[in-house]
Amino acid sequence: MTTTTVNEQKLMDFVFKSVGDFGAMLAGALAVIGDKLGLYRAMAGAGPLTPAELAGRTETTERYVREWLSAQAAAGYVDYVGDDRFELPAEHAIALTDESSPACVIGGFELVLAAARSTDRLVTAFRTGEGVGWHEHHPDLFEGCERFFRPGYHAHLVGEWIPAMDGVEHRLRTGGRVADVGCGHGASTILLASAYPSSTFVGSDYHDASIASAQQRAAAAGVGNRTRFEAGRAGELDGEYDLICLFDCLHDMGDPVGVLRHLRDRLDPDGSILLVEPYAGDTVPENLNPVGAVYYGASTLLCTPNSLSQEVGAALGAQAGEARLREVAAEAGLTRFRRVAETPFNLVFQVRP
Repeated sequence: MTTTTVNEQKLMDFVFKSVGDFGAMLAGALAVIGDKLGLYRAMAGAGPLTPAELAGRTETTERYVREWLSAQAAAGYVDYVGDDRFELPAEHAIALTDESSPACVIGGFELVLAAARSTDRLVTAFRTGEGVGWHEHHPDLFEGCERFFRPGYHAHLVGEWIPAMDGVEHRLRTGGRVADVGCGHGASTILLASAYPSSTFVGSDYHDASIASAQQRAAAAGVGNRTRFEAGRAGELDGEYDLICLFDCLHDMGDPVGVLRHLRDRLDPDGSILLVEPYAGDTVPENLNPVGAVYYGASTLLCTPNSLSQEVGAALGAQAGEARLREVAAEAGLTRFRRVAETPFNLVFQVRP
């Protein structure tokens, strides 16, 4: 038998890191509570508040609010300013309440907590190799996903990503045909339809409830006359398009090569695919950072199980990286592959035959 020498400092450093992660998991649940009850919104710009004052503003119970505020202060989300008062810093208020800002992260808490609720199902999936479909998760997943990604799309899609693509913006301004595959609640579709009133749009997603929500939101946004939403898988898309969009969804699909091959055949001869995927390097060491930790974790709970629930089950994962995505596109007959933009959370590509 061999004897392993334990570095006591390294052991204790990891113990305290683990305790920090306990707090992070709990902070995520508390953030969702704060969002759903309007606690953050009530604190935004209000200055220091006592628990009783915040409870009064939100029609909640003071004792619960006091414990929530103390936990939020310990986690660094709010400041304890003394005299039984707590304050939400202006910078934190943007991240937790301003859904028009690309810095807003509140939807991410809703998304991650919903994914974590499937832990028992995933323990079984690990043993059997079976998949877990996107539709099998808690309903908050769909709302949280939209709320997490929408601020980034709002900040970058029309102002940066579309103009960076060769020949695309002109076609949309003069009357293009656009498909948004895997559209979810239609946030990206509605943004594009609002920006390019001469074009027409089709959003598709296999999740019926998301399609119903997208239809309602498009009507409320005043673009319902130029948008159509349909339930169906990516490989079932009909029609011919100048632009086909895939926002943060290709890696979730069971057969990404087959999907891209089908979409290639749905393109106008001069058409393009806008492929947006999570930011990632091409190797594991490149992704060993906080963003990579989130995406690998989400991929384990959501993306990989969803792909494994479908035919082929390629399971690209959320950290596939540009080189692997380029290979998938080339195998589908899409040989012109160019990175046109990036953010801390996304890689953006123009893909063409």
